[in-house]
Amino acid sequence: MKYTEYDIDDFLTDEFFIQWVKQPNENNRHFWRRWLEQHPEKRSVVMAAVSIINSVHYKERAVMEDSRYVEIFENILKADKDLKVSEGKQWNWHFSFSWRRVAASILILYSVGLVYQTIQTQSDSSGSSLQETVIIKKSTPAGKKSIVTLMDGTTIYLNAESEINYASAFSDSLRWVSLKGEAFFEVAQEARPFVVEIGQTRVRVLGTSFNINQRQNGVLTVALVSGKVSINDQQGNQIELSPSQMMVREEDGRMRKTTFDPLEVTGWKDKVLVFRKSSLTEVKQKVEIWFGVKVELRGKLDRDWSYSGVYEDETLDNVLKGICLTSGLSYKIEDKNVTIVSSN
Repeated sequence: MKYTEYDIDDFLTDEFFIQWVKQPNENNRHFWRRWLEQHPEKRSVVMAAVSIINSVHYKERAVMEDSRYVEIFENILKADKDLKVSEGKQWNWHFSFSWRRVAASILILYSVGLVYQTIQTQSDSSGSSLQETVIIKKSTPAGKKSIVTLMDGTTIYLNAESEINYASAFSDSLRWVSLKGEAFFEVAQEARPFVVEIGQTRVRVLGTSFNINQRQNGVLTVALVSGKVSINDQQGNQIELSPSQMMVREEDGRMRKTTFDPLEVTGWKDKVLVFRKSSLTEVKQKVEIWFGVKVELRGKLDRDWSYSGVYEDETLDNVLKGICLTSGLSYKIEDKNVTIVSSN
């Protein structure tokens, strides 16, 4: 069976996979890194298997003492000898042969039973040492935001129309989450690195705060507030950020550094809606995501139109009033539908 056909149970019993998790070396690290790059659809299953393997405390298997083994086998041979009769009697030979098979089976069953008893004892003494590890998914619809606190103390502010996936228990060597959309991370500082995967890009940190945003146009931004992050993608591009720097990855894969306005980029987590020379299309998209509505634009619209404004925890009606008041526009709200009309 190929690894692409593996389910979580298959990974948990694969010796090469377990070796990579428990005893990583240059060869297995290289193989699994390349394999995961080629098969990102299997990453959630792989990470769940990694967490389970790391949560198991492996102990030496039970081994039968030599003296006990010799004693059992001597008893079997003695019983066999006592039952032997003249080889000329066919039925006695069959009986002896059958007894050998039974004796061997007894020995095997005894060994298996000893191992099972040891495993059972380990299970009883450790209680719930093997914790069920699952991939948790959190998502927010348009118009909603949420806060997620991970088991390591990391806080994630999840913006509207966004989704994160993470293991219910992190491994001993890595903290991993995947993201779609936008989120602000306040990562708890500790020895294990914290990795955020978004599409084919990885953001690696230890303890820091930063914002990640990737919307439908394919442009990805990572804005660093504090700490330090390292970003790399499947094409081998890598870039490091210092506080107040932002990485912009264009749709064609080009990566560049720039500065950013903290209020504009991260204000959303504090319920601050910011427009900075935003085009009408950008205003439309922000309003739709922020309030969970559909916006329709009508009339002859100026292509050079732009709008700047800041709204702190305001209603949809107040935001639309502010946008239209100085722009020669009018609006109408009907349930979850908004129509913005140009008066020109």
